[in-house]
Amino acid sequence: MWEGLRLHVFFLCLGAALWSAAATYRGSGPRERGHRRHLSLHRHRERGKEGQVLHRSKRGWVWNQFFVIEEYTGPDPVLVGRLHSDVDSGIGNIKYILSGEGAGTIFVIDDKTGNIHATKTLDREEQAQYTLTAQAVDRDTNKPLEPPSEFIVKVQDINDNPPEFLHGPYYAQVAEMSNVGTSVIKVTATDADDPTYGNSARLVYSILQGQPYFSVEPQTGIIRTALPNMDREARQEYDVVIQAKDMGGHMGGLSGTTQVKITLTDVNDNPPKFAQGVYAMAVSEDKVPGEEVGRLKARDLDLRENGLVDYRILEGDGMNLFEITKDSETQEAVVKLKKPVDFETKRSYTLKVEASNPHLDTRFIAWGPYKDTTIVKISVEDADEPPTFMAPGYNFEVEENAPAGTPVGRVHAKDTDIMNNPIRYMIPRYTDLEEFFTINPEDGIIKTTRPLDREAQAWHNISVSATEIGGHHQDAKVRVNIKVKDMNDNAPEFATQNEVLVCENVSPGKLIETVSATDKDEMAHRQHFHFSLAPEVANNHSFSLKDNRDSTASIFVIRKGFSRMTQDLYHLPIEINDNGVPSMSSTNTLIIRVCSCDSKDTILSCNVEPFILSAGLSTGALIAILACIVILLAIVVLFVALRRQKKEPLIVFEEEDIRENIITYDDEGGGEEDTEAFDIATLQNPDGANGFLPRKDIKPELQYPMRPGLRPIGNSVDVDDFIKSRISDADNDPTAPPYDSIQIYGYEGRGSIAGSLSSLESVTTDSDLDYDYLQSWGPRFKKLADLYGTKDSADDNS
Repeated sequence: MWEGLRLHVFFLCLGAALWSAAATYRGSGPRERGHRRHLSLHRHRERGKEGQVLHRSKRGWVWNQFFVIEEYTGPDPVLVGRLHSDVDSGIGNIKYILSGEGAGTIFVIDDKTGNIHATKTLDREEQAQYTLTAQAVDRDTNKPLEPPSEFIVKVQDINDNPPEFLHGPYYAQVAEMSNVGTSVIKVTATDADDPTYGNSARLVYSILQGQPYFSVEPQTGIIRTALPNMDREARQEYDVVIQAKDMGGHMGGLSGTTQVKITLTDVNDNPPKFAQGVYAMAVSEDKVPGEEVGRLKARDLDLRENGLVDYRILEGDGMNLFEITKDSETQEAVVKLKKPVDFETKRSYTLKVEASNPHLDTRFIAWGPYKDTTIVKISVEDADEPPTFMAPGYNFEVEENAPAGTPVGRVHAKDTDIMNNPIRYMIPRYTDLEEFFTINPEDGIIKTTRPLDREAQAWHNISVSATEIGGHHQDAKVRVNIKVKDMNDNAPEFATQNEVLVCENVSPGKLIETVSATDKDEMAHRQHFHFSLAPEVANNHSFSLKDNRDSTASIFVIRKGFSRMTQDLYHLPIEINDNGVPSMSSTNTLIIRVCSCDSKDTILSCNVEPFILSAGLSTGALIAILACIVILLAIVVLFVALRRQKKEPLIVFEEEDIRENIITYDDEGGGEEDTEAFDIATLQNPDGANGFLPRKDIKPELQYPMRPGLRPIGNSVDVDDFIKSRISDADNDPTAPPYDSIQIYGYEGRGSIAGSLSSLESVTTDSDLDYDYLQSWGPRFKKLADLYGTKDSADDNS
């Protein structure tokens, strides 16, 4: 600040000196002024070419370029300068006028003396110079005494503006391990002061913060690295402060600062490193391939692709049982089970694992190998495993028809765990539903429970379960295939059961059939069958048999002429023997049917009926058939005639109720079998309507009173009226079915004295009953009453 004040005082003294010189100039006589003009003219002559004189127009007043110091803060206006015209005699008749930039506001002129003052503080950074116009006029007439003339007032610069970094703060990056002097970034500051005047705008850069890592060039502002081998992993970011100072960096200059944040970028200058020299892991023996055993990680301080790590197994006794992969997200090595392990076989494994960088920087290869190794020890943990059978499966054989309890074979399993628990065996029932076999739970011996039939089932496929006693009761199963060995226990029989057809006119010695046999037993390639006629037909005169010794036999005809009329079927028993041990035999019957053939031995018919029809009916046969038909017709006619001549009995027995045989049909119903007829159980048993159902095995004791003059009957009632009454009730009853017939079902009445009307008894007994009561039964029974009454009267007359 004191330095600035000294400058101000200096310029004020300079201004005062100039003002004194101007006053001396104004006080000088015409001779001196002429001398000055002469000097000015002389200068122009020197500037021209040699021998050439330059002339200029005469100017009638003194003209100079003026300077004003900026930021002047004195108590009085600053004297900028003074204008004076040659025509000014000093008597006050001249008036000076100032116009142009800032005239009247910033710059004022004394119209009498021509002194120019600055009334305001000027700032060069706002405006460096002002152009003004001065003119001298007559004070009285305001007429110009000289032409107007321009002059410049320059604002004299002082160092009043500090340097500024317009683009700060700055951010920069530089690779770690860079060489000393590596350019990082360039910073630039600006100064508003006049760069053409003095050192106010001459800047010098220096570093205030960031040593000894970085440096800055004083004139250019370029920041460079100052230390070698700067490690990002040790320190990644640096805050650097740069200063710019004007006045060429000398004392009294102004300064400005900016911040630069410099980040070290990563390079692959670090190898991967395992945190431990030995890693311990464990895996249970019941784990399956593909399951994870454990994880380990090699730490790489580098970033992104420079920090990627690959893993592999270099050596070890577990290379075939374990594998290693990488988790791409966590960059961890994942140890997985490749094959099952067995605690009882081997309890620990060792692996040597290597970690390496896939992307190398050739600049740092000489620093050493970018890889690291470690040891992984994997221990196998014991698990409660199920028992293990000594074989993956068992195949046994047993004789067919062997007695119950025959041993088939033995299965064996053991507990592979350290405990070595005892084993118990069993056959799951779902594998042996019919329980052909049983197993000893202690030693695993399988036996039969009954004789086996190979022909029913040749193989038995069962499972055997072994369960450890104690522990977690683990179990295991094994497949057991049992073959039933064949024995010759089935007799041979015909391969086919077809009938043999032979023509009636077959020639003797002709082959009519070749028979073969089959056996349910297992057919071996050496098995043969022997054929022979049964002893009872060995000497028959119709057929013979020849054993072909190839398990077939030929049947020949040994006589001529067969007749279906005499015999159409022949049964030829044949005995078949096999060559098994023991040998089995059976007798099979060959059925031979005689058929009708044409001349070419083509079979026409093998049935008796077609044979008779095909022969044609003779006259005698037709007469016999017609005679039989006539006889049958005569018998039928005679039977019908006898039935018509047979006399119906007219006597009604007392124990029968006449109403039981009254049947009314309005259709062609089925008689007593017509179950759709109207049920008149009420007519049969009137008491039944009131809930009384009489017994049919005894005679009722209760009878209705008899009508006067008549013999007692079962019921003293008008049957015609009774039937009409019942019909009316049925017609008026909305719940009664619309039946159209009345039928009686086996009701015997209640001890009627009229007895039965059946004619079966009237032909054998004479009736002396009085049938006069029939007259009271109404018009429907009038004919019956007349018939019986007439007979009685005739008998009486006789």
